[in-house]
Amino acid sequence: MSKMKSNNSLIESLRSGFAAISILLIIAISVVIYIYVLGNPGNFQGNDPNNHPLPDNYLGIVYKGGIIVPMLISLLLMTLTFGLERMITISRAKGRGNIGRFVREIRSLIADGNVKSALEECDRQRGSVGNVVKAGLAKYKEMEKTYSLDSERKVLAIQKDIEETTQLEMPMLEKNLVIIATIASIATLLGLLGTVLGMIKAFAALAAAGAPDAVALANGISEALINTALGIGTSAIAIIFYNFFTSKIDELTYSIDEAGFTIVQNFAAKNPERVTA
Repeated sequence: MSKMKSNNSLIESLRSGFAAISILLIIAISVVIYIYVLGNPGNFQGNDPNNHPLPDNYLGIVYKGGIIVPMLISLLLMTLTFGLERMITISRAKGRGNIGRFVREIRSLIADGNVKSALEECDRQRGSVGNVVKAGLAKYKEMEKTYSLDSERKVLAIQKDIEETTQLEMPMLEKNLVIIATIASIATLLGLLGTVLGMIKAFAALAAAGAPDAVALANGISEALINTALGIGTSAIAIIFYNFFTSKIDELTYSIDEAGFTIVQNFAAKNPERVTA
């Protein structure tokens, strides 16, 4: 069930305009880098990309990694691009100032019955937590003026409004994060595939030569291992980004839950009649 949900999230991310355009653009840039930067004739002996790379010329060595290299470059650039995009989005979602301080201020204002000041504080915060708290406080004020419902239904109405607003905010925070998670899973495997193909090619060339060539074999293995290095490096960066952003989203979610609980409990305390939970 969770795998199906992850696949659906990936499809939704790819359908978004930013993700689709970014991926296509990054693939094009990666191919250009591979052909014209890494494959520059000046990186090879005799100015011929078919020859061995010049000594200590890492651009030429990476180029010799084969057709998997531009794919890995694409994954690396995607990781950096979507990582930067998530960093900007989550930073905006946090709003202004410290989240913990904001939640404490809201709790203090609600405890004092100063809902109006709490709403003004939400306007100043301008983040996902502020949006959810503002929706809850607006419903709080509305329920205070509603006499057709009993206290229990008023509390449920406030809870429902907070939950609905939270559900609207969360997709924005998690959007494109599944792409980073997918890259973290496949980058290493793609790198290993490139290494295996490179090793097959190196030993096949050695066998065709009919005589042992230590230099050619060493170059072939070095070029093949480039894929593993790129794959592991990209996967490591993607995992770090994913865990970092997940922790930040969890922090925002906890703050939303804490503020929402405070609003509901305060209303329930002031309107105890027929409230069972």
